[in-house]
Amino acid sequence: MVRAIWNKGRLFVPLLAGASLRDRVIASVGALVGIGVVGSICAAIFPSSMPWIIAPMGASAVLLFAVPASPLATPWSIVGGNIVSAVVGAVVAQIFQDPPIAAALAVALAILTMSLLRCLHPPGGAAALSAVLGEYALFSAHAGDFLLVVTVNSLLLVVVGWLFHRFSGHSYPHRAAPMEGRSLAPASEPGLLMGDIDLALSDLGETFDISREDLALLLDRAAAHAAARRAGKS
Repeated sequence: MVRAIWNKGRLFVPLLAGASLRDRVIASVGALVGIGVVGSICAAIFPSSMPWIIAPMGASAVLLFAVPASPLATPWSIVGGNIVSAVVGAVVAQIFQDPPIAAALAVALAILTMSLLRCLHPPGGAAALSAVLGEYALFSAHAGDFLLVVTVNSLLLVVVGWLFHRFSGHSYPHRAAPMEGRSLAPASEPGLLMGDIDLALSDLGETFDISREDLALLLDRAAAHAAARRAGKS
């Protein structure tokens, strides 16, 4: 009975590979600091008539502090993704007057533009949608204010994230690198090549939220652990 309840309860466990309770606490503290600093600075520099922070910053903070190794959380993804999407939304809102059509096109074109510019960032879809719902059409009276807030919010959040992760134990901007002081004997079998990983990804036909370099490092380390386990049993 206890085991059945436990197994059902695991359905509610976040599927975030590698995340420990410590990492989740650090992520929460990071979001507290990040949004607090960005909000305080922007509330002080922007007039009361302007939004001092936009809602997509909350989603950006989740990526920046909870999964800083994600390709979606790089500085270019956060800054470029939010700004590019806000501009796309403002342009779409200028051309299309029907809100449902404008909203759909803004998000769709934001995804395409971010993908082409290599700055895919999920909160960018919300930034594009905010431009439409907030009626921040390009060349309107408040479009410039909105784009300025998005730019300053994004830049400040990245700066705070960069400073915070100097002490969090995570690299940011993330770089795939072996763990120091935790070396393992290399696996006896030949290691995987990056081309092998590319072919496997092509076979699956899916997009995964992990860089090719991190995936290669993870698989190589898993193979080394497996080799050490087999050696211990022999």
